[in-house]
Amino acid sequence: MLFRSALYFILFVSLVATTWAAPDSLMVRAPGMESATGVWWPSANPSGGAKGLLKGRSEAPVVVWFHGGMTSGNCAKGFVAGDDFAQLFPDRIVVSASACRQNHWATPQALAAVDAALDSVAARRKAPVNKVDLVGISDGALGVIMYSLSGKRRIGNRLLMSSYGASLGEASAVAAEPKLKSGRWRFLQGGSDRLYPAAQTLPWIQSFCKNVGGDCDLQYDPAGEHDWQYWKLNRLMWIKDAILPATP
Repeated sequence: MLFRSALYFILFVSLVATTWAAPDSLMVRAPGMESATGVWWPSANPSGGAKGLLKGRSEAPVVVWFHGGMTSGNCAKGFVAGDDFAQLFPDRIVVSASACRQNHWATPQALAAVDAALDSVAARRKAPVNKVDLVGISDGALGVIMYSLSGKRRIGNRLLMSSYGASLGEASAVAAEPKLKSGRWRFLQGGSDRLYPAAQTLPWIQSFCKNVGGDCDLQYDPAGEHDWQYWKLNRLMWIKDAILPATP
């Protein structure tokens, strides 16, 4: 009986995942690079048929996922990196481009690739993408900051997990940039982060929030790890709160 219940649960999860989001794999071309990109489309109400699906795609908020490990030699992470996040938010279009050692998130090429991916989404759903939410973990958090500075779209909500922005400069100087003053900022930081110790990261984030003004908040978990799975399993409400309300 226990085995049968577990099997039913696995089948249910598989069906829900299939219904909620269907990933596409794209090779996005931008000046100076090609970026392996995954796009997860929301499913419309099944009773809406094809028209409901098109309407769901055209009206759905768009979230850009910035993966970590941008200094690795794996230049195709974006194909799969956003999948887990997309399953949590079936009403969003999730876009996950790729960065790696030669074209990391702080380069103009990688940022241009993100906008090229968003251009592709706009063309395919036949509706512009004027505003996006940004989510980044580890090195991907630098992508959130850099896209906020250089990207073509307006930013609604930002979520930065297990991040350390000091490589971009002093927090007060980074926060002084006018383009960073609008939209929401949410930082999730952990006391058990093996790469970015809290003693180093918290002062930078606190200074950033103090100087950027507006809606900026740090949520700290003393047991938090440098791991997306930890945040998803233990602080899911923090994640959901960070990207709500939706940004059409």
